[in-house]
Amino acid sequence: MTPDYLLIGHVTADLTPAGRLLGGTVSYAARVVKAFGLRAGVLTSAAENEPLLEHLRPFVDELAVLPAASTSTFENIYEPSGRIQYIRGVAAPLGFEDIPAAWRAAPLVHLAPLTGEVDPQIARRFKDATVMLTLQGWLRQWDGAGRVNFKRWFDPDVLSHINVVVFSEEDIREAPELEVEFAGAVEHLFVTRAERGGTYYRRGQAIPYTTPQVEQIHPTGAGDIFAAALLSSLGFLNHDMRRAAQVAARLAALSVTRVGLDGAPSVEEVRQALAEVEHD
Repeated sequence: MTPDYLLIGHVTADLTPAGRLLGGTVSYAARVVKAFGLRAGVLTSAAENEPLLEHLRPFVDELAVLPAASTSTFENIYEPSGRIQYIRGVAAPLGFEDIPAAWRAAPLVHLAPLTGEVDPQIARRFKDATVMLTLQGWLRQWDGAGRVNFKRWFDPDVLSHINVVVFSEEDIREAPELEVEFAGAVEHLFVTRAERGGTYYRRGQAIPYTTPQVEQIHPTGAGDIFAAALLSSLGFLNHDMRRAAQVAARLAALSVTRVGLDGAPSVEEVRQALAEVEHD
């Protein structure tokens, strides 16, 4: 089977006060893709017999898991000065050769690195697809204790093979100049700014967009839901990127009113968001 939407990236085990929970961009995005009625294929890596994968399987049509000594594991410690993030385990790297042959013709491809696991050269291999990158995992490095720090990444050659890039202003806080650099390197760039909406750059031209104002309960995953909804919307909206961004902003706003993976939209919420944008 060739999926409608191919996701490449690590699932994660997130260490929380409530226990060890499934996380990662692919986990949020798979639920979004399912709600849009699209077929999802996920290439990931995790420890053998990882129980958290059972929470992902209902939302994907095909799942390829490279065995690893450890599932990629994150721990966030919140202090008055802000969040400190640690990586406690890293699964196997993901290359083009790991993608099942039938999946390589997927029309929508989402590169979703979290630990630098996705080979950037994958991007050049999807000649006929719309390729989207959620950047955060290529902006991370960590020390011997596992403490995560910012790593600058910008590769115009790789970016020339990517149609859409999504990142938050927080992702580039240590290097804000990257916003302008990426805007000049890709056709479609989205910089999200939480409740302030964001900026859509089309071939370098800045177009601000807004987001519905809601009471925030839990922000984790909102950027992943925005990105997956953006790419999933395109086929329903005649590939109108600006309208797709409106759908994505609506669904991302809904997501922060719920906790964790429950922030992903329902089928009905997707239908409503599409209908509202189509009638605007």
